[in-house]
Amino acid sequence: MSKLTLKDGTEIYYKDWGTGQPIVFHHGWPLSSDDWDAQLMFFLEKGFRVIAHDRRGHGRSTQTDTGNDMDTYAADVAELTTFLDLKDAIHIGHSTGGGEVIRYVAKYGRDRVAKAVLISAVTPVMVQSENNPDGVPLSVFDEIREGTATKRPQYFKDFTTAFYGYNREGANVSPGIQDNWWRQAMMGGIKAHYDCIKVFSETDFTEDLKAVDIPVLVLHGEDDQIVPIHNSAEKAVKLLKNGKLITYPGFPHGMPTTEAPTINADILAFIQA
Repeated sequence: MSKLTLKDGTEIYYKDWGTGQPIVFHHGWPLSSDDWDAQLMFFLEKGFRVIAHDRRGHGRSTQTDTGNDMDTYAADVAELTTFLDLKDAIHIGHSTGGGEVIRYVAKYGRDRVAKAVLISAVTPVMVQSENNPDGVPLSVFDEIREGTATKRPQYFKDFTTAFYGYNREGANVSPGIQDNWWRQAMMGGIKAHYDCIKVFSETDFTEDLKAVDIPVLVLHGEDDQIVPIHNSAEKAVKLLKNGKLITYPGFPHGMPTTEAPTINADILAFIQA
């Protein structure tokens, strides 16, 4: 396995396949780089170099009890991209990974990143507040915290239903996809998963979005039950200098997996444009 030891001793697991223009994939909570299987295979076959890492505390990376915050996540990515000497890269993030992408690009990516893609992303900020009155109530995230801390195996099993829209009438439920989500999630550390709930719900990416001037594609399902589109993509694209929004009727939060052919084709068109 390929692992990079960061400055603080944390080991970050990563995949690095192929040659050509690099595409870096950033996964969502509480998953791993394996969640990008459908994209890694597709873009590898299209001639790209594909890189995906397990965020600290997740997957096969060190189960850290510290550093589980967005600034550290972005700094970890900066160390990895410097180590791999990635230039002219495309960075693609799903959910929490979308926040990681925009923070990394804003702080570190000026000379290394060509374009970015935010899929079902938590940007600009999820939690409800005076400044974000139509956000998601804090009580929702408290419930996720309680479930993660006290009954993680069953809670994570149950979480897949809304994640993939399998609670909708006529949904084509795939137990294998649900099992794979659970497998990835249970590989990670409970402390990192618990801490990351605050990260994805309360981190404000408004200034990061405003600061980025490279082309950014924003993709979001209109039936996303985890990150509601009206509080995320529709706001995020207005903050970007060079953003493009594509929305999908009926698509769920986990659409990179359930709707991979559509998502992959739209990303490829954006990269080649």
